[in-house]
Amino acid sequence: MTISVFDMFKVGIGPSSSHTVGPMRAAHLFVGRLAASGLLARTASVRVELFGSLGATGHGHGSVPAVVLGLAGHEPHLVDPVWAGPLVDAVRADGRLRLGGSHEIAFAVDDDVVLHRNRSLDLHPNGMLLHARAADGTVLERREYYSVGGGFVLDPGTADGPALVEDDTPVAHPFTTGDELLGLTRTHGLPISQVMLANELSWRTEAQVRAELLHIWSVMQECVERGTTTGGVLPGGLRVRRRAAALRAHLEAATGEPDALHAMEWVTLYALAVNEENAAGGRVVTAPTNGAAGIVPAVLHYAARFVPGVDDDAVVRFLLTAGAVGALFKENASISGAEVGCQGEVGSACAMAAAGLAEIIGAPPRRSRTPPRSASSTT
Repeated sequence: MTISVFDMFKVGIGPSSSHTVGPMRAAHLFVGRLAASGLLARTASVRVELFGSLGATGHGHGSVPAVVLGLAGHEPHLVDPVWAGPLVDAVRADGRLRLGGSHEIAFAVDDDVVLHRNRSLDLHPNGMLLHARAADGTVLERREYYSVGGGFVLDPGTADGPALVEDDTPVAHPFTTGDELLGLTRTHGLPISQVMLANELSWRTEAQVRAELLHIWSVMQECVERGTTTGGVLPGGLRVRRRAAALRAHLEAATGEPDALHAMEWVTLYALAVNEENAAGGRVVTAPTNGAAGIVPAVLHYAARFVPGVDDDAVVRFLLTAGAVGALFKENASISGAEVGCQGEVGSACAMAAAGLAEIIGAPPRRSRTPPRSASSTT
């Protein structure tokens, strides 16, 4: 599989890339299959079953409304968090759902989205089973999906076996390990960002890559701004109060000569702001997951505020480098908290952020990874 920087950085909504973004994508893909095969108009009912971790925490992580939004034709990077909730509430109240935004069926959210709290499917803890039936009960389509972290979706029915719902586009500089990536930088005399950019040109023009990465950056900035200006209590039964807005006010009121500790407090603020927005179901960027979404933007915001000369070009190089390192983790290990724990996704994000920062302060590519290990090294 070829992994793009835009696979690692995806605009979505909180609180979870594996439990919110992934299920929404899977439901959207399922309806797309119905439409492509000419079965949408014949569909009278849809049933969605969530297994394992999705079934156990589906309500708290927003998996149920995410499925409803996906079936209704909405995608994570486009859906507006402001009206997403009211849309799901309307489906729940009316008992009607427009599949793909066009074909209306009867749909009872509490009955047609089933949470199996103590059952799992074979391939991954985050399993989904979707069924579409005709009016006479005939099964028109049955599909199994797995949300494997970072918004990635696994479709076991693709080709001859399990495959991520992505493509295998040939790229200029293919790599799957850290050693291969560093070898490419030495062979071609390029920084990591330029190796990754050359690969991205297999899908988009350079101008498009730049524009989309700067859009990613703008979403990160908007997320931090919302997070640092919004007070109140986060969703959930624990009644956790937001802290980022108060911390921002404290830092802006600080006097005296800034020092390293002062800068670190701003990094903490940026990360906290994103985490609180994610917990509130707001718009965030997977980096590489929602659970770790605060780390990369926090370091990039730090660079923009405290490192001289950081402009849009530097932002693009930062994100390309971070995306390349994230791809190594996705290819060789995992970014999924369900598979490797929260430390796995947070560790991946830390490596991505460190690599991006090393790139824009002028460090050589070898500084963007840990000391050399084996050929299977991923960082």
